[in-house]
Amino acid sequence: MIIRDLETVKTVDWGNGLSARFLTKDDGVGYSLTDTTVRAGTKSRLEYRNHLEACYCIGGSGEVIELDGTVHPITPGRMYALDQHDPHYLVASAHEDLHLVCVFTPALQGDEVHSLDAHNSSAY
Repeated sequence: MIIRDLETVKTVDWGNGLSARFLTKDDGVGYSLTDTTVRAGTKSRLEYRNHLEACYCIGGSGEVIELDGTVHPITPGRMYALDQHDPHYLVASAHEDLHLVCVFTPALQGDEVHSLDAHNSSAY
């Protein structure tokens, strides 16, 4: 059994927020679990080429925007899954951080960070 607390797990500044890495590849469970904060007012162009990701919003608000312009509001209680390695923008509202619990498969190494650029998706 694995028991961990937010105060003791490795936290990575991924570019536009923080990601507390509760489970990583070294844990051997085949997926990662993160507690992710997206800083208010930020917009991140992302694409997970080597992972599938599901995110559940537990606080704040924002949007996931597909590259074709389709907007999906994100508020507490809403989940979104990037089941096709979907390139997207993750946007936190201007007035509050967006707080997500995320699952990645296969598992993250645990030290990944984004290389954020307005014209290219950050990928890992």
